[in-house]
Amino acid sequence: MKTVIVRYTTANRVNHWLTAICFVLMVLSGLAMFHPMLYWLSGLFGGGQWTRAVHPWIGCVLLLSYLGMIVQFWRENLWHREDTQWVKSIREVVDNEEENAPPVGRNNAGQKLVFWSMAFLIPVLFLTGLVIWEVYFGEATPMPVQRAAALIHSLAAVAAIIVWIVHVYAGIWVRDSVRAMTQGYVTPGWAWRHHRKWLKELASDRHDKDLIRKRP
Repeated sequence: MKTVIVRYTTANRVNHWLTAICFVLMVLSGLAMFHPMLYWLSGLFGGGQWTRAVHPWIGCVLLLSYLGMIVQFWRENLWHREDTQWVKSIREVVDNEEENAPPVGRNNAGQKLVFWSMAFLIPVLFLTGLVIWEVYFGEATPMPVQRAAALIHSLAAVAAIIVWIVHVYAGIWVRDSVRAMTQGYVTPGWAWRHHRKWLKELASDRHDKDLIRKRP
């Protein structure tokens, strides 16, 4: 038997992976419509017409799913003084000397920046997407507004893709982070190395001690 710490509940993980799947589908379908060289991606959705039809509806699901993420995680992603100090010590983190960086809570500054970046970009994508959703809103908006919305939509999509790439890379780069989102738990050693303040809070809080369990 070994001691493990529950980092994400089943509800947390289902919400996260639903958001991730929707985002990837949005990117693939969006790229298929973005440039003729990428039109071949439309084959993943049954052709150009299906891609154009399904893209905005996936966006609706993505917005609702990320709203669920915000409801569950906004408190853990509030900015604190140690986050600024952690950013200043990013060199130590990159050099794999995180023990020299300030201890952080459940999420570090990088995770918080990803969270709030997406909390901003996804609504921007949704609102601009509504403007250029011709089937329902095309006649309600003049062409100059649609063109401006399309430009903002494209720029926001590029920014979101970059944030997503950083998020995925960091999750793979920090060993055993992916396991936290697939199996839900981390080891005390992992928590001590990467989120020392969070581990101390778990140990001192009677309610949070329920998250520390035994596993075969």
